[in-house]
Amino acid sequence: MSDQDGTQSPQAQVLNGREAWKTYWEARGQPWRTEAEIDAERQHYLAQCRAITPDPRQGAYPFKDIALSRADVEWLLATHENGRGPVDWSDESQRERAGLDLRGADLRRVDLQNLPLAYTIGDVTWMEWRDLTLGQRTMAALLLEHADLKGAHLEHARLSYAHMERADLREAHLEGANLAGADLEGAYLRRTHLEGANLFNAHLDESILWEAHLEGAALSGTHLEGALLSDIILSNEKRVGPRLADVRWGDVNLAVVRWSQVKMLGEEEQARQKKQDDKVKDAATRLNEYETAVRANRQLATALSAQGLNEDAAHFAYHAQKLQRVVLRRRNKIGQYLFSGFLYVLAGYGYRPGRSLIAYLLVIGLFATTYALLGQSVHPSFSPLAALVFSITSFHGRGFFPGGIPLDNPITVLAALEAIMGLIIEISFIATFTQRYFAK
Repeated sequence: MSDQDGTQSPQAQVLNGREAWKTYWEARGQPWRTEAEIDAERQHYLAQCRAITPDPRQGAYPFKDIALSRADVEWLLATHENGRGPVDWSDESQRERAGLDLRGADLRRVDLQNLPLAYTIGDVTWMEWRDLTLGQRTMAALLLEHADLKGAHLEHARLSYAHMERADLREAHLEGANLAGADLEGAYLRRTHLEGANLFNAHLDESILWEAHLEGAALSGTHLEGALLSDIILSNEKRVGPRLADVRWGDVNLAVVRWSQVKMLGEEEQARQKKQDDKVKDAATRLNEYETAVRANRQLATALSAQGLNEDAAHFAYHAQKLQRVVLRRRNKIGQYLFSGFLYVLAGYGYRPGRSLIAYLLVIGLFATTYALLGQSVHPSFSPLAALVFSITSFHGRGFFPGGIPLDNPITVLAALEAIMGLIIEISFIATFTQRYFAK
């Protein structure tokens, strides 16, 4: 069979049934093909469409509003780039190629299972996007409602604003795909690979994300109202999770997500990177990224706390506080930065109670040693036990000594200093206990 002129060999002319065609194409190195070759007239029509020069301002694209079948897409893939064929994602040398331009095509309810659609073009470029209206941008969107995309390879596909409602994306590969603003309401995303995908402002309302891979994905502003998140994989080998700033959680059950797998959110990792695209970030960019990281952690902590997941919430709230300290430093609010640092060291912002206990023991021990040593040259003298008891009582503002000690005695002055430090640490203790066990 010729992919260029539509002629068929005698053997191909007698083939009947999908399995027969599948076997036929496998023998010719195209195992993803399952359909009979489209006739010469359809080939000529699609070739004419493909030759149309896209005009984003007018919404004119080669296959705009044209209903394509699986057989049509298979032929377009086979003849892509003058017969070179589809982009093979597994071959790194091909990752600079452009994929099939299907902008505006109607693929509703079409069976696209296992097709090699990596780098498919389904939206305008970033350079074009900036000069277009929202209406002009959305005219390029693919129509994929109820499409069967099981196992399809859509790595780095450009699918902004795509209509993918109720699409079946089980085990599909969408690594690095741009799905910003896409409508995936009710989509079936079981074991779907979305590593590094851009889902900014995408709609996944009532979708099923069962065992889906979201490592490194950008879910900022994503709508997840009513979605089912079951056994989703959030973090990579470094335990870095996706970007979650401004996610619309709605009534999603967050208890079924293993949040312990996430050490930090994607926003925090991004903020900590000094370079972007091999260029050093400017101060304004880094400040904005840290502020976004603070917001993402606080929002997630609030959502988790609202569902009673206080342990998980505490983890992200703690990260928010640490990141906020960096924001204070970058805003040159030195006083607040230093005080924040003090609270971090003393009690971990209330999320590390053990630090307050360590501080308590260190202060008691330090002052007890000082009293014992000072008592060797200044009256009154202390035994080791007496020095320890005096330090404990002084810490709590109740220092005493039989017969009294003059107010200008160095030991009295030290006791007053210890009482002040004790007051600060006790307040921290109370705040820590309240934050850890009673905060809402």
